[in-house]
Amino acid sequence: MKRHLLAAGALALSGIAAASAHSYLQNGISILHPWARPTAEAAKTGAVYLSLSNRGDAADTLVSASTQVADKAEIHEHVEENGVLKMRAVPGGLKLAPGASAEFKPGGFHVMLFGLKQRLKEGTSFPLTLVFDKAGPVPLEVRVQRGPTGNAAPADASGSHQSGDHKSH
Repeated sequence: MKRHLLAAGALALSGIAAASAHSYLQNGISILHPWARPTAEAAKTGAVYLSLSNRGDAADTLVSASTQVADKAEIHEHVEENGVLKMRAVPGGLKLAPGASAEFKPGGFHVMLFGLKQRLKEGTSFPLTLVFDKAGPVPLEVRVQRGPTGNAAPADASGSHQSGDHKSH
């Protein structure tokens, strides 16, 4: 019985280590679970989602993003104008006061990937660097999965913006 409890405890700890391996902390900026949805073979766009918080004592700004899997990466948000949901780059970057958090999720903030050089295939990962005004560049590994916890995503969750319908992000 003791052996089973020890094995279960070791397994639980290994899960904690795996979960913490997908979180990043640099100069007060905390980034949790960066992920992207799989894309179709011909998709030219995709999106990255994550949780972001400023645990530091000073305000900071997420000013840019870059990745080798796309020609361009931008910090985007969804806004409603006259009853129409629109996606746009965040002017001046995303400002984070001390203690503030931002959830990058479908329908909200996200890192938009333009000119994908490869398909984002489920079960793979790719590098992404977020650049902050004060914290500097933070290299991340983005997991490609169907939802924030790897669960099935809602219908039309390809991550593509080719149709012009941005409601899926």
